[in-house]
Amino acid sequence: MSGSSEAGERVIRSIRQIIRAVDLHSRYLAKRYGLTGPQLMILKDLTVHGETPVGEVAKRISLSQATVTNVLDRLENSGYVKRARSEHDKRKVIVGITPMGKRKLDGAPSLLQEYFIHEFERLAEWEQTLMLSSLQRVASMMNAGDIEGVPVLASGAISLSANDIIEYTDTGCDEETERSGG
Repeated sequence: MSGSSEAGERVIRSIRQIIRAVDLHSRYLAKRYGLTGPQLMILKDLTVHGETPVGEVAKRISLSQATVTNVLDRLENSGYVKRARSEHDKRKVIVGITPMGKRKLDGAPSLLQEYFIHEFERLAEWEQTLMLSSLQRVASMMNAGDIEGVPVLASGAISLSANDIIEYTDTGCDEETERSGG
């Protein structure tokens, strides 16, 4: 294998590791806090923006409206959000967080992306620029340049404690958890 092929394989491996980290963190959230990553994103978004049309929530968190609707079904069944038709435009459904949803968020950890932003901001400006340009190039090379990817997960303060990080990496997302589907 040539040097450039080997380097390309290492890039692909790193992309897979990133995807896996996001998946494992979502599993950890579900197991430990009873919320998936998308559920947590939606609840945090509604806390910041208040009652909002479902389509606007979907745009802000960069998920399809169909996916957001499915996630909202589960959140509504749990009593964390409420939905109602807009009084001004009956075609729109307005969603808002309930007091129970706000209480659920009180004990929830930060999103993985919030931890990333914290670490990213600690890098020198030249490293940030290099990383950004490299990742933009990778996205372009994977024909993902036209896919919208807004930084919606980078809001709020970091609330992951050192113990949460240790539990997440040591026990919260171990291989047994993955095999059992939990």
